[in-house]
Amino acid sequence: MAQPEGEGGGINERLGDDELRAVLSRLGDEEDKAAFGLVCRRWLRLQSTERRKLCARAGPHMLTRLAARFTRLRHLDLSQSVSRSFYPGVTDSDLSVVAAAFSSLRLLNLYNCKGITDKGLASLASGIPSLQFLDVSYCRKLTDNGISSIAQGCCDLRALYVVGCRFVTDALLSALSMNCSNLEELGLQGCSNITDSGLTVLVEGCKRLKLLDLNKCGNIGDIGISSIAKACSSSLLTLKLLDCYKVGDESIISLAKTCKNLETLIIGGCREISDESIKQLAYACHDSLKNLRMDWCLNVSDASLDCIFSLCRKLEVLDVGCCEEITDAAFQGLGSDESKLSLKILRVSNCPKITVDGIRKLLKSSEALEYIDVRSCPHLTEVRCHEAELQFPVGCKVNFSGSLSEPDVFC
Repeated sequence: MAQPEGEGGGINERLGDDELRAVLSRLGDEEDKAAFGLVCRRWLRLQSTERRKLCARAGPHMLTRLAARFTRLRHLDLSQSVSRSFYPGVTDSDLSVVAAAFSSLRLLNLYNCKGITDKGLASLASGIPSLQFLDVSYCRKLTDNGISSIAQGCCDLRALYVVGCRFVTDALLSALSMNCSNLEELGLQGCSNITDSGLTVLVEGCKRLKLLDLNKCGNIGDIGISSIAKACSSSLLTLKLLDCYKVGDESIISLAKTCKNLETLIIGGCREISDESIKQLAYACHDSLKNLRMDWCLNVSDASLDCIFSLCRKLEVLDVGCCEEITDAAFQGLGSDESKLSLKILRVSNCPKITVDGIRKLLKSSEALEYIDVRSCPHLTEVRCHEAELQFPVGCKVNFSGSLSEPDVFC
C-alpha cells in the first residue's frame, strides 16, 4: 500500500541533529539517556557528544579514545574506592593525557589515587585552567608544590579537597589566598600542619568560603577560627572542627557574632567549649542552624540544650553523645504544641543521667524523628523504654546496642 503524501521516511530522515539533541536534553533519567544511545550509531554519537559526566577506570590509551568520543565532558571521575583500590591506579602519565585531551573540564575527582605526584598536578594546572572542582583526598604523595600549582593555574577554582594529604602546610593556604578569590569549599581534614597563621592568610584573599572542613587539624585554635568568622561572615554555611582541641569559647562566640547564616557546625571533641558560647550561638543562628555536633564537649550541660530546643526550631541533627552532665532537665521546655521541633536525628549515647522521662518529653515535640542513638544510657535500655511505653514515631530507628548503622550526617 502506498504511503500517504508526507509520511515517507524514518525518524532519522525527519529529525536533524539539533532536534535530537533537544529530545535528549529533556530526558531526566540516566537510564533513559543511556537507552537513547542504543537506537543507532547516529544517536550514540549525539549522546556521546552531549554527555557531561563520566566515571572511568582507564589508562592513557583509553583516556585518549574517551576524549575523542565525549567531546563536551565537564565532569571526570577517576576516583578509587578505599575498599577496591588498586596500585598504582591513576598515574602522572594519565593526568598528562587528561590535561591535553579534556581541556574543558570543570570537575575532576582523583580521590584516593595513590599513584599521582606533584608532577601530575602540574600538568593539570597548565592544561585545564578552567578547572573549578578538584578532589585529591588521600593522594598521599602530594605536597604544597603540586597543589599550589593548581591554585596558580586554575584561578577560578571553587572547591578543593585535600583530605588526608599530610604534607600540606600553610604554604598552600597562601597560594589559594593569592590566586583563588572565588574559592567556596575547602576540605583540609587531617592536614595537621595547618596553623592559625595559615588560616588568617587564607581569608585575606578567600572571603567567599561556604564550607570549611578542619576536622582533626590539631594545630588550629581560636585565633584562626575568629579570622575565618570575621572574613567569611556572610558566606560561611558549614564549619567542621572535629577534635580541634585548641578551639574554645572564643571561636564559637566569634561565629555567633558574625556568621548568622551558619547551618552546620561540627565541634565534637572540643572540650574547652562551654554553655556560655553555645547559648550565644543558639540565639544568633536560631533561624539557620540545622546540624550541630558537639559530642565529647564535656562542659556542655542542660542550659545549652534547653536554649537550643527553645530557639533553634529548624535544627534537624543534634549529637551530644558523651556529654555526661546532660539530664532530663534539658528537655523541660518540650512537650507542648508550642515546642514542636524539626529534629530528625539525635544522638545521646553515653549520657548516663538521661531517663525515659526526658525522652518522653522530647518525643512529644519531635514527630519527624527518624533516628535516635541511646547506646550506653543505663536508663534508656530497650526494656526500660518498653516498660515506660515510649511511643517513637513510625519508622524511627532506635539504636540501643550499636546494631544499627549510623547516618553519615555525623561526619
